Amino acid sequence: MRENVLLVGGGGREHAIARALADSEADLYACAGNKNPGIARIATGFETLETTDPEAVVDYAEDVGATIAVIGPEAPLEVGVADALEAAGIYAFGPKEDDARIETDKAFQRQFMEEHDIPGCPDFETFDDMEAACDFIDEYDGDLAIKPAGLTGGKGVKVIGDQVTAEEGKEYIRDADYDQIVLEERLIGEEFTVQAFVANGEFRTAPAVQDHKRAYEGDEGPNTGGMGSYSDATNELPFMTAADYDDAVSIIEATVDALEDYRGILYGQFMLTETGPRVVEFNARFGDPEAMNTLPVLETDFLEILTAARDGEAPPELDFASQATVCKYAVPEGYPTDPEAGAKVQVDEESAGDALLYYASVDERDDGIYTTTSRSFALVGVADSIDEAEEMAEDALAVAGEEGLHVRHDIGKADLVQRRIDHVNELRGD
Repeated sequence: MRENVLLVGGGGREHAIARALADSEADLYACAGNKNPGIARIATGFETLETTDPEAVVDYAEDVGATIAVIGPEAPLEVGVADALEAAGIYAFGPKEDDARIETDKAFQRQFMEEHDIPGCPDFETFDDMEAACDFIDEYDGDLAIKPAGLTGGKGVKVIGDQVTAEEGKEYIRDADYDQIVLEERLIGEEFTVQAFVANGEFRTAPAVQDHKRAYEGDEGPNTGGMGSYSDATNELPFMTAADYDDAVSIIEATVDALEDYRGILYGQFMLTETGPRVVEFNARFGDPEAMNTLPVLETDFLEILTAARDGEAPPELDFASQATVCKYAVPEGYPTDPEAGAKVQVDEESAGDALLYYASVDERDDGIYTTTSRSFALVGVADSIDEAEEMAEDALAVAGEEGLHVRHDIGKADLVQRRIDHVNELRGD
């Protein structure tokens, strides 16, 4: 039977999902608040709607006869779009609202880990009294990460001793007007992500990826939604051992075991510390940009993963090409604090050469494609080594040009990767 697959969301992550389904035995339909031209060219139909309106998503799913839905972003998960689709008889590859709390409620996330003895959990306390939180900062022996309990698009965390001083952290807490925050021990090390495909009590993992959250080269500047990422031709990254990867997978296994009915993607963000992987956070969907590293090297038919999940089967064993990937985002000048929209995008799928182009938030007009105030597009190199993949992405960025855009060119560069290796070796006393 040919499937009608509904893709919910219109960013770079969703463009990667659309491409992964493009050669499958499926007709792809998509809905998003913004029209992504890359997805629209692949999809049989594209509807602009508010994806945090479950009724609107269900109406469109029924209109196109969707047999499976894939939910890309976290916001629709938070409001129960997966629940609404299931109530309408449409299988959604994405967690229900309660299970999505593993991402959407950071206080719940840490309490859940503590309750189920999931390894890798940092010391933490939750607060709805902001003055009590400030007192805790004064009393705590060490640096803390300040995390709003709810969703902030990857931009709400402030780390004392890295991004802010203790006094600046307390000022942030008092001024931000959050209902609840989590204070947790600052983890020192190198971050990496392992994404798992979860269905029917079982899971399969993808190679590790390292994202780069800071806006400017050298890991400087404010946090962003992610400026780019890289993966190696092996499961682990150059600063990791195979045992480090296996330890992270063990944490994911414990989490899946505790989340009995979870389905979709479970994304573990880890810090590789001197004692091994610790959990920075869990997300309930593919990462953006990490999906753009993972899906281009996935050789297993993504549709086969979806239909197995729907039909009550374990996910198939996954095959990934033994290739490295480097993803670099082009963002509007001034992003994330004061972004300037309206720059014309000078690169397209053909002029990108051997690199893959993924549109994120862009405005397609009669005379071309222009930037908005969010991340614009990503270029991804896929090659036998990180160096080759990085060069491929840079060649495509040269076509895109720099006018009105900002790029972290250091992502995937040999010297930055070596700094990661040196950092872990120093932590471990090697």
